[in-house]
Amino acid sequence: MTNTDHFSAYAAAYAKARPTYPPELFAWLAAQCPQRALAWDCGTGNGQAAYELATHFDLVHATDLSTKQLAQAKPNPRIRFVAAPAEASGLADQSCDLVTIAQALHWFCHDNFYTEVKRVLKLDGLIVAWTYTLLDAAPEINAVMRKFHDQTVASWWPAERKWVDLAYRGMPFPFEEIAVPAFTIYRQWTLTNLLAYVSTWSATQRCMEETGRDPGAELGLELAQLWGDNDSGTPSTKTIRWPLAIRCGRIGA
Repeated sequence: MTNTDHFSAYAAAYAKARPTYPPELFAWLAAQCPQRALAWDCGTGNGQAAYELATHFDLVHATDLSTKQLAQAKPNPRIRFVAAPAEASGLADQSCDLVTIAQALHWFCHDNFYTEVKRVLKLDGLIVAWTYTLLDAAPEINAVMRKFHDQTVASWWPAERKWVDLAYRGMPFPFEEIAVPAFTIYRQWTLTNLLAYVSTWSATQRCMEETGRDPGAELGLELAQLWGDNDSGTPSTKTIRWPLAIRCGRIGA
C-alpha cells in the first residue's frame, strides 16, 4: 500500500462534519507516557486529534499528505503542522513520546511507516491507532445505514477500507500490544448532521464522482421517515455512538 489522498477534494466539509474524539482518550494516552515532550500525530487531517494532544504534550508534530486538509487546521502554538507522507516524518531518532494515528492507519499500515515509527519513537514511547466503524443509533436507523454502507455504496469503498470494517483486527501492527480501556464517541445529531457526515465517506464521494449522482439524497429521504421533527417544528436529534477500535503498543525489548 502507498499513501493515498481520498479527502482533499472536500477537506472543508470533512472538517465540519466529522466527529471529534473523547477527551478521556487523550488523558489516558498521556498518563501512559513517562514523558510528554513530543507527540507525532500522523495522518492528522484537519488536526482533530492534534488539538486534544496539545493539551497534554509540549509539542505536537502533526503531519498529513493533504495540504488542503492541513489548510483547514486552526493554528495552535503547541502544534506544528507539516505536509509529509506517513513514512517520512522529518523527526529525529528516538524523539517521540507518543505516536498517534486517528482514523487513518488503514491507509498506510505498511512496513515503511512502521520502520519510521520505530526510528522516531523513544524506547518507552507508545504508538496508538484507532478507528470507528459504522455508527450505532436506534435499531431502525442502524438497519438503513447498514444497507447504505453494505449495498448502496459498497463497490466504491477503497480496498484499504476493509481494515475499518474489521475494526483493525488482523491488521499488521508489529508492536508489543497493551490493553486499552473502552472509549466511545457520542453525539446528539440532527438528520442534517448525519447526512453531512455520510457525504464525507470516501465511498460516497467516489460514487458521486463516477456516477454524477448523490447516493445520500435517497438515504436522506429514507431516514426522514424514521427521524421526525419536534412538535415545535425544530429538527429533532438522535443519539449517535461510535465505539473506538484501538491498537496500542510499544516497541518492546
